[in-house]
Amino acid sequence: MGETTLALVGATGGAGTTRTAVELAAMGAIDGREVVVIDAAYATQGLSEYVSGRIDPDVTTLVTEGRTDDPDPAAYAVDGDWDGAVRLVPASAPFERIARAKRVEAAEGLASLIEAAAEEVDHVVVDAPPVASNQAVAAVTAADRIAAVTPATVHGRDALERLRGRVQDVGERVDATVATRGSLPAADVDLPTAESEPVTRPTVRPNGDAYGQAIATALETCFGTTLSEAGEGAGVLNRFR
Repeated sequence: MGETTLALVGATGGAGTTRTAVELAAMGAIDGREVVVIDAAYATQGLSEYVSGRIDPDVTTLVTEGRTDDPDPAAYAVDGDWDGAVRLVPASAPFERIARAKRVEAAEGLASLIEAAAEEVDHVVVDAPPVASNQAVAAVTAADRIAAVTPATVHGRDALERLRGRVQDVGERVDATVATRGSLPAADVDLPTAESEPVTRPTVRPNGDAYGQAIATALETCFGTTLSEAGEGAGVLNRFR
C-alpha cells in the first residue's frame, strides 16, 4: 500500500496543488482506497470549492479548538465512480480564525490531526502552501513523504529549488516532484494540461485519458505504492492503457 501520509507542497502560488491533491485522492478511490485530503493552505482555501453546501466546522476550527484527535467532524465526502472513498477536510474561515490557526500551537494541532487521520484511512494528502508558515512546516514534518508541485515554467523551476532548500532547512527532503501544465526536466511526473480548468470536482475516471494516466503515475510515485492490476480490465492501470 506504500506510505500513508503525503504533504503535497506548492512551489509557487497557483501551481495546481489543490487540484492535484483532489485528483490523487480520486485515483486512490478508483483503486478501492480510502483517502482524506486535509487543507493546510488556509489563505487560499481552495479545497472548499470542492465541497457543496455549508462547511462548519472546518480544519481551522479543529486546530484552534484543540479537537485534533478525529478529523471526521470536518470531513466532507465526495461522491464519484469509485469503490473507495474520498473525504475533504477544507479550510473555510474568517480572517481572525485563520490568523489563530497559523500560530505554533495550532500548527502542532494540525500535525496531530494528520496523524489521527492516518489511523483511519489508507492515505492522507495534505494540501500545503510553500514552506513559509507554521502550518506548512507542520505538514512537511508530520508527513511520511513530501512531494513538490510546480508549474512547468522557468519560474516554477527556480521556485522548486527554493522549496527544496526550505524543506532541507526544517530537516526534511522532497521525495518527488510533480510538474503541472507541461514537462519539466527536474520532475518525476509531468501532468499535462487538463481539458477542463478550473474545476470543482475530480475529473479522473476509469478508462480515462492521458491526464488520468499521469495522475495514476503520480499517485504511485508520491506514495511509493503500486496501483492494482488484478483482473482483466479491472485494475486501475489496465483501465488507463
